[in-house]
Amino acid sequence: MFGKKKQVSSIDKEQLELIENAQKRIKQKKRLYIHFVIFLICSVFFIVANNFLGIGETYIIAGQGWWFYIVLLWLLVLIYHFITVFITNKFMGKDWEKQQLDKLVNKQQDRIDKLKEKFVKEESKIAQTQAYTETREDVVAVEKKKTSELTIIVAAGENNAIGKDNDLIWHLSDDLKHFKSLTNGHHIIMGRKTFESFPKPLPNRTHIVITRQKDYKVPEGVIIVNSLNDAIDAARHDKTPYIIGGGEIYKQAMSLVDKLEITRVHADFENADTFFPEIDETKWQEVSRTTHDADEKHAFAFSFITYIRK
Repeated sequence: MFGKKKQVSSIDKEQLELIENAQKRIKQKKRLYIHFVIFLICSVFFIVANNFLGIGETYIIAGQGWWFYIVLLWLLVLIYHFITVFITNKFMGKDWEKQQLDKLVNKQQDRIDKLKEKFVKEESKIAQTQAYTETREDVVAVEKKKTSELTIIVAAGENNAIGKDNDLIWHLSDDLKHFKSLTNGHHIIMGRKTFESFPKPLPNRTHIVITRQKDYKVPEGVIIVNSLNDAIDAARHDKTPYIIGGGEIYKQAMSLVDKLEITRVHADFENADTFFPEIDETKWQEVSRTTHDADEKHAFAFSFITYIRK
């Protein structure tokens, strides 16, 4: 008695609604049938009462007895009842309401979809505009930082090879002297691997090292930055800062620098693993060249070439 659980109906809400509507329709049809039966009985009664029993036989309107108008009026009411059950209910019932509601919902959904499509297009245009603006702002910011002549200095073979295993492939004493004479007293910008290729920081130069490593340890005086733009900003007070490598830093800097100081080693080095970008001669103009032949101190001939941006 106390342990029995109340049974839960397995009929879902939609099924229950269908059953209720069906029961309601049965009641409507029953009422119409009862109405019809009462109408027939009463009509017969009125006819008998007037014609056979003589009740109200003196009340004649337009040639018809009173019963005629009562039966006619009731017939109209019965017809109206019939229409509401079988015709109006079909067009104005639950199914009709649901169809109308579905139509309205579909129309609203179409409007929402069109608004969404329009919004996506406008949002895409806004995003493109913002991207362009941000890019332009970055370019302007870099141009503002460049208050000096930013220069790349590099030694590269005929095939643009610049190194292997984070070291030079050749040893040219005059090139090292040339590098020292140009960069002495200036800021030199480099990647982390290039900095680590030095036994110690080069004297009389301010080193700016680009790295994403956190807590990267360097000797006192070495500046750590996270990007090339930050490096350029750090060297903004130097009239001639130099970018000295490595390969990836050179690629990033080619569109930003004003001058190239190239030591072109006249040989191909197929075993290299790091290369300098191609120099687009439509953008760069050669303004000076000094050539050195190979000798006892230099295993390869080489040329000091200076380019400026056109």
